[in-house]
Amino acid sequence: MRKNQFAVVLIISLFFLWGFALNLNPILIPHLKKACQLSDTQSAFIDSASYIAYFLLAIPAGKFMKRFGYKGGIVLGLLLFATGAFLFYPAAITRSYIFFLIALFIIASGLAFLETAANPYITVLGDEKGATQRLNFAQSFNGLASTLAPFLGGMFILSGQTLDAKKEAAMSPEQLNIYLNHEASSVKIPFLIIGAVVLLVAIFLIRTPLPEIEDREGDSASEGSLLKEKNLMLGVTAQFFYVGAQVCVASFFIRFSSQVAGILEKSAAMYLSGALLGFMAGRFIGTFLMQYISPSKLLAIYSVINIVLIFAAVTTTGMTAVYCLLGVEFFMSIMFPTIFSLSIRGLGSRMKEGSSLVIMAIVGGAVFPVIMGKVSDMTNIQTAYIVPAACFAVVFYFALTNLKVKKIKLSTAH
Repeated sequence: MRKNQFAVVLIISLFFLWGFALNLNPILIPHLKKACQLSDTQSAFIDSASYIAYFLLAIPAGKFMKRFGYKGGIVLGLLLFATGAFLFYPAAITRSYIFFLIALFIIASGLAFLETAANPYITVLGDEKGATQRLNFAQSFNGLASTLAPFLGGMFILSGQTLDAKKEAAMSPEQLNIYLNHEASSVKIPFLIIGAVVLLVAIFLIRTPLPEIEDREGDSASEGSLLKEKNLMLGVTAQFFYVGAQVCVASFFIRFSSQVAGILEKSAAMYLSGALLGFMAGRFIGTFLMQYISPSKLLAIYSVINIVLIFAAVTTTGMTAVYCLLGVEFFMSIMFPTIFSLSIRGLGSRMKEGSSLVIMAIVGGAVFPVIMGKVSDMTNIQTAYIVPAACFAVVFYFALTNLKVKKIKLSTAH
């Protein structure tokens, strides 16, 4: 509808904002590992701080929107997002890892509100015929942000200077402190800029009327507990494992590239940015392929391919291993939106509540990186990639349970 066009533009911008924020984590993990002198397990809590917020806030966000509407949820999400970004400045000054984790948790709390609101909102905003076009367009901006975040983060946050044990031993305490403070301070300006942009979007959105969309009624899931909806629960489980895999693959990529192929961190960040460009392209290609292959079948095929690619990355060395891991990004591209859409189909008037449960499953991104970090500390980062391979096996099982579904609308982006 013509009157909703500007609302669509505003909502699409949110896909870019949360995509950018979440895809800075693969940069922050190696960066704060240096600045705060962390182990792999400790650095993985960067992802945990981000993704645990989805588990804690998704259902409250759904209830908040039920009372105050989509716009209320979006505005609150943006304000939390901006607050967390601004807190990076004092966190960098104090060089406190806990402070950084608190700031990341607040940012992610805002993202939980944004995703819980924007995902179902964009599916019903406007005429039904144009829903797929709007969704694909929104997903392209999420993919664009995913590509830009590691590129810009690598350029403006990573110093390119890695301090090994030998170099550290040669430094005086004063020199070491100067080095660590310099590393920590590089996040100040980027996150101040992010906070300012998000705050401006929030102010602009407050002053802009947005249509409140009523949930569309449906026959299924109109009564009783959603926990009894078997397909929804399977979808929540699959999303939990998928997001865990997605976060693991990207978050430790820079460390993986360094250890397996000797690639410097800035160069590894550029490789990751290129892989996420492939992730974005995969969304378009996947949408095209779904005209000829059912979404569940494509999801099953892509899951198997990713398992094979990860095992190749674990068992080979040098650039071969790196390229195998880069390929995983392309074949992950359709997974989040496909699992999401398959999970909430048929929920009708309870779509907000069902969406909240699927968004809660993003907490997988808080759990599996810590497991992977622990495996890495016990063995090595290459062996630790067995963790996301196991996650893709669960996604494959969910795809098999939905093989009879011939057509869906991709209803979210991540």
